[in-house]
Formats: sequence, structure tokens, C-alpha cells
Amino acid sequence: MSTTNLNSSAVNSATSSALKKSLAERFFQALLFEVIAVVLCAVVGAWLLGYSLVHMGALTIMISLCAMFWNMVFNALFDRAQVRFGFKRGVAARVIHAVMFEVGLIAAVVPLAAWWLAIGLWEAFVLDIGIALFFLPYTFAYNWAYDTLRARFMRRRASLVAPATAEMTTTSAAQPQTR
Repeated sequence: MSTTNLNSSAVNSATSSALKKSLAERFFQALLFEVIAVVLCAVVGAWLLGYSLVHMGALTIMISLCAMFWNMVFNALFDRAQVRFGFKRGVAARVIHAVMFEVGLIAAVVPLAAWWLAIGLWEAFVLDIGIALFFLPYTFAYNWAYDTLRARFMRRRASLVAPATAEMTTTSAAQPQTR
């Protein structure tokens, strides 16, 4: 078998494994994503904007909760629209989905940030654009790191389970069967 086939097989195996995440693991992945993002945004926001860490931390937690709530509501509405209108989730639909999601999130976050930080709507909008620009590379890096570390963990776990399973099979095969 060529190295291309081996690499392709490894990628397919890792992809297949990644698609079989439990609900608990998906919750853990999302929660870890939000916790790291809240800490990073609170620290950087406090440093750049001159607010206390507690003040910025509270804002980032509120924004995170808004984003999670909006994600659930928006995706439920988008799913209903897909059922009603029968469109496929191709590239165009995904671009529309992403843009509509971000517009809705901006509509919620900008007034919240303006109120919490006692700044104008324009300043809050610019701040939100900065946050969105942070989340593009953060989301990419986080998910890549999570998937890479998960694949290593799953390979290590499989290598530890395989010898134990082989030992149990060898032991049971050596013993006579009794009823």
C-alpha cells in the first residue's frame, strides 16, 4: 500500500472518528471553546480598553451567552426554513446562513456592549467587528488543536485497549469451553 493510501486511510479514520462524537463530548468541546474565548477576550479587552478585568469578564460572559442562545434559536429557525422551502445546504446557503447569523448576533451584542461599557453604538459596533475578527482565527485554531489532540488521545486509547483485548481473546481461547 502506498503512503498516499496510508495517509488517506488515516485521514478517513480520523474523520470518521471525529464525526462520532457523543453529545457529552460535543458539549465539552463547545464549553471549552467558550471558556477559553471568555478568558482571552476579557483579558485582552480589559488591557486594550482600560476597563477592569471583572467588568470585561462580565461583558464577555454576557456576549457568550447571547451567542449560544442565538445559535440555538437561529439554527432552529434556519432548519425550519430549509424544511419549508426545500433548499439544499450548499455553499450559497451556508454563506447566507453565516451572514444572517452574524447580523443577528451584531444586532444583539452592539446595544449590550454600548450599554455595559457606556459607549456609543458606533464604538460598540467597531468593538464587535474586532471581536468577530478575533473569532475567525481563534475558531480555526481551536478546532484544529482540539481535533488534533482528540485524534492523538483516541489513538493512544485504542493502543492501550487493543493489547488488553488481544490478551483476553488469547486467554479465553486457551481455556476449554464448559457448560
